[in-house]
Amino acid sequence: MSSWMDEGKRATKAQKHTFILGIDTGGTFTDLVCMDSSGNMRRWKLLSTPKDPSLAILRGLQELLGSFRPDELEIVHGTTVGTNAFLERKGAKTCLITTRGFEDVIFIGRQNRPSLYDFMVEKPAPIIDRQQIYGVLERTLHNGQIQEKPSIEELEKVVDFCRRNGAESVAICLLHAYANPENENKLSAILEKNGFRPYPSSEILPEFREFERTSTTVINAYLGPVVGDYVNHLQEALPGSRIYIQQSNGGCRPATGIGRYAVTTLLSGPAGGVAASFHLGRSLGFDNIITFDMGGTSTDVSLCAQDFSYTREYKIEGFPVGLPMIDIHTVGAGGGSIAWIDKGGFLRVGPESAGADPGPVCYGKGDRLTVTDANLFLGRLRPEAFLGGRMRLYKDRVLECMERFAKRAGMSPEEAALGIVKIVNANMIQAIRSVSLERGFDPREFVLVGFGGAAGLHCLELAGELGIDTVLVPDMAGVFSATGMAGADLILEASSSLFLTTGEDIRDVLERYFFEIESKLRVSAPVTPTGQGPTIERFMDARYQGQSFEITVPFGNGWERDFHLIHERLYGYCMPELTIEITAIRSRLRLRRSVQPRAISSVNITEALPSAPNAREEQKAEILFEDGIKQLSVIYKKWAREKGCLSGPALIIDDFTTILIPEGWKTNWISGHLLAKKNES
Repeated sequence: MSSWMDEGKRATKAQKHTFILGIDTGGTFTDLVCMDSSGNMRRWKLLSTPKDPSLAILRGLQELLGSFRPDELEIVHGTTVGTNAFLERKGAKTCLITTRGFEDVIFIGRQNRPSLYDFMVEKPAPIIDRQQIYGVLERTLHNGQIQEKPSIEELEKVVDFCRRNGAESVAICLLHAYANPENENKLSAILEKNGFRPYPSSEILPEFREFERTSTTVINAYLGPVVGDYVNHLQEALPGSRIYIQQSNGGCRPATGIGRYAVTTLLSGPAGGVAASFHLGRSLGFDNIITFDMGGTSTDVSLCAQDFSYTREYKIEGFPVGLPMIDIHTVGAGGGSIAWIDKGGFLRVGPESAGADPGPVCYGKGDRLTVTDANLFLGRLRPEAFLGGRMRLYKDRVLECMERFAKRAGMSPEEAALGIVKIVNANMIQAIRSVSLERGFDPREFVLVGFGGAAGLHCLELAGELGIDTVLVPDMAGVFSATGMAGADLILEASSSLFLTTGEDIRDVLERYFFEIESKLRVSAPVTPTGQGPTIERFMDARYQGQSFEITVPFGNGWERDFHLIHERLYGYCMPELTIEITAIRSRLRLRRSVQPRAISSVNITEALPSAPNAREEQKAEILFEDGIKQLSVIYKKWAREKGCLSGPALIIDDFTTILIPEGWKTNWISGHLLAKKNES
C-alpha cells in the first residue's frame, strides 16, 4: 500500500508558490485570504455553495486573483464537509469489524445520561445499523499478546460480509488493538486487496477505552470517503497547487490522503480562528484570551490561558472523538440562526440556520427571520455597506416579515427584533461561561477577541455582560479564521497507551516509548519550503491511581507538580501524597510552512473591494436599543483609524463586518487592530 506520506513528500517538493491562501468554507460564507510574494494581503468573502463547496472556492479565487495558474497557489483549506456529512447522516456506507462479543459497544456507550432528570431523552441517530457490524473470531490480550489469530476462513467471511453489505468503507476496531495491531493489520490487508477502504483503529486512535476508540474509528471511516473524494476533486480542479487541510488541533496536514484522517477535520474552520487569535494576542502582549467567532451558522468560543486549551472529550451529537482537539465550544447562534415561536408561545433563536441558501430574509430568497434580519431591522446593519456594497439587502422584506412574526408572538416588531438579539446574546454568553467559569477561569481576567462576519455587532455587548473590560477586534475580522489558516503550522500527532506508576523507575521506559512513536512521525513528516527541521512536543495522560479519567500534562522535569496544579484548578483539590498513574504518552510534531503565523498580523492590507460610498464622510444613524432609540456616528474603518480614539455609541463599518460600539466604551487602534475598553465608572 503506497503511503499518503510518500505522496505528500513529493507534493511538497514543488517550487515556492506565488500566492499563499487560507480558505475557510462555512455554512453561509466562504472566506479567502491571500498573501502574495511581496507580503501584501487581500481578502474576499462570498456565499458558500453547500451542494459542492469547491464551486465557491473556485469562484472566489477567480474574483480575488483574476487570472492565475494553479501551480502558483499554496492553500490551507478549512472545510465543513465532514461535519455536515455527519450531521446530515450522508457519510459513506460503512461496515464495522470488531471482536466477536463486542458488536454492541457502539450502541451501549457509557451509562452517563446527557440530562440526568430527563426521562424523555432521545438517543442520537446511529451512525451505522447493527446489521452492518461483524464480530470476528480473534483475541488480543491487554498486554499485547496474541491469543487467537483470525483464520483464513474467518478473513474470507469478513470480505464476504462487507461485499454483501455494499460497504464503501470498513472500520476495524478489535479488542486491545492499541497494545498490538497485528490482527487489525491482517484484516486491513485482505480488505484492501479485495477493493475496500479499511480504517483500522490502531492507525487513528491506538488507545484504550473501547467505546471512545470504536466511536472515533467508525466516524473516521464514515466520513473518510466523503472528505477524501471532496479534497481529491478540489485537487483535480487546481492541478499543481499545493493544498493542505486545516485540522481540529490548530495545525494542517497535506491534503493527499486526508480521507484516512477525516475525523481530524471536524473542527477545521473554528480551529483556524483560535490559532490566529492566539498568535495575534501574544504578539500584542495579551497571553490570556477568549476567542469569540460568530459566523453565519454558529458561534465558536475557546479559552487560551498562555496556550491553546485542548480536549479529548469532544462529542458530536453524543458520539465521542478521542483525538486531541482545540477545546472549542460551539452553539447554534450565528447571523443566520432562525427565530421561531415554540409551542408555549415563547420566542426562540436557533440552532437551525438559514445557511447560504435560502439565507436570511434580507438576502432576497429566505422567508424565516434570522439574527441578521433583526440587526438590519434595528439599524445596526447598513444595507449600503454589506460586503462592501457588493450584495444587496432587502430591508422592505424584513419589515414585512417582522410585522407578521411579531403579530404571531403577541408583541411589537421592535420588541421582537430586540428579543431576537437578546436571546442570541444569552446563548453566546452561556457558551463563553462554559469555557471559562465552568473550567475554573474568571472571564474578567481575559481579553475577548471577536471575529467572524457577525461578531462585531455583538462582542462588546457580551463583554459588558460578562464583566470583561477589554475587547480586541482584529483587522480582517470578517475573514480571520482564513487568516489563521494561511499561517498554520504543519502538525502531525501520535500516541501510545501504556500503564506506569510513579513508584517505578519510569524515565527510561518513557523515553523508549517516546522514541518509538516519534521515529514514525519523523518518517511521515513532509518536506517544507522553509527547510527547517521539526520540533517535537511531548505530553502524558496522568491520573491519581484509582481514578477513571486523566489529565494531559506536558512531559518534562516538573510534570508531577504541573499535574497537581492542573488537578486542583479543575477539581478544587489535589493529593500530592497519592501515586500517579500514566496511561498514555503523546507526541506532536510541528513544522513551519513558508509563512510564520505572526507575520500575518503585520502584512500590508491591499483592499480588493471598491471603496464604499461616502467612505470618508461621518454619517449619523438612529439605532434601536433596549432603552430607546439613539443617534450615533457611522464611520468607515479606514477613516476611523485615521481619527484614532472613538467613544461609543458608534458603528464602525468594514467591508466584511460591522462593529457596534455601545455607550460606555472607548476604542483605539493597536498595530491596525481595534482595541475597545470599558470606561471606568
